[in-house]
Amino acid sequence: MSRHESPDRADRKHPKVPALLAGIADHAAGRIDSEALDSLYDDALRDTIATLESLGSPVVTDGEQTKPSFLTYPLAGLDNLAPDGAVIPFADGHTRQLPRLAKGPFRYGARSGEYLAAARRYATVPVKQAVISPSALSLLYPQDPIPGYSREEFLDDLVDEVEADIRGALDGGAHTVQIDFTEGRFSLKLDPSGGVLRSLVELNNRVLARFTDSERARIGVHTCPGGDQDSTHSLDIDYTALLPHLFAVNAGVFYVQLASEADPDRVLATIATHLRPDQRVFVGVTDPIDPVVETPTQVRDRVLRAAEHIAPDRLGTCDDCGFAPFGDDTSTSRETAFAKVRARVEGTALAAESLGA
Repeated sequence: MSRHESPDRADRKHPKVPALLAGIADHAAGRIDSEALDSLYDDALRDTIATLESLGSPVVTDGEQTKPSFLTYPLAGLDNLAPDGAVIPFADGHTRQLPRLAKGPFRYGARSGEYLAAARRYATVPVKQAVISPSALSLLYPQDPIPGYSREEFLDDLVDEVEADIRGALDGGAHTVQIDFTEGRFSLKLDPSGGVLRSLVELNNRVLARFTDSERARIGVHTCPGGDQDSTHSLDIDYTALLPHLFAVNAGVFYVQLASEADPDRVLATIATHLRPDQRVFVGVTDPIDPVVETPTQVRDRVLRAAEHIAPDRLGTCDDCGFAPFGDDTSTSRETAFAKVRARVEGTALAAESLGA
């Protein structure tokens, strides 16, 4: 766990500043103009980065303060979408519905490089940039073919667009780019045979094949069972059914939810079996859904347990998932989120000291 390798990383999403949430509502109701809202976005971005840096995080994110969600940011401003897309059910009974692509071609309306550039104006340490996976966006295409725009044409356009999104972040100075792949575990609920999951991995690898080995070393993949309004969409799916496929994704870094797992040693043993020599793994040591804040000692012990399975020089820590990954999710307070980040940073340092790293 070399400090040079920045063994702990801020996860991508933190609850929005309350003043910003109020401002979004005021803007929608016509009570404030776009300039006033942009100022609130800027304040929230600055505050989030400053707080993460004050907690000692060696790599920060923008907390996705200015994104509508980790999933839908590329769709901003598009006029070829319908609201009745795929539905994602969560364990507590609530759902999230994606839009549906109504006509082609598919193009991004916003790119991650724009968010990265804004964050780097305020950050004094390296910035990690999150992007959505091509496999998640492939869910936009409906079951019935779009007249004049086949699924194959859509996937070709999608691969081009995701490559441009990732490359823009890399070229823009991102320390690493994190591909959010939360649909991987969920796909096993739709198709326990793993056929859908294999197709999702293949699509992600189509994009990653366009990058060099050195570029892929800066590209990571995040997996979790979903986290929204203190609920998950696939925690009931056996993790060990996903992990062999996960490490078949040709990325250099993996961010793996672990703190909320009932049997972490079983998961760690599976990771150790399938982690390739050119890959590193960051294990989740804090659970964003649990309102109880972990202690640094708990985090340390979780890291030391992971180090029994994975060589310390290939091991790092992260949060299990983003805190409130959809913009309207207020289930976790900023105070709790940042307290968990502090515990992660301090506990990781304790573990590094114990390991002599």
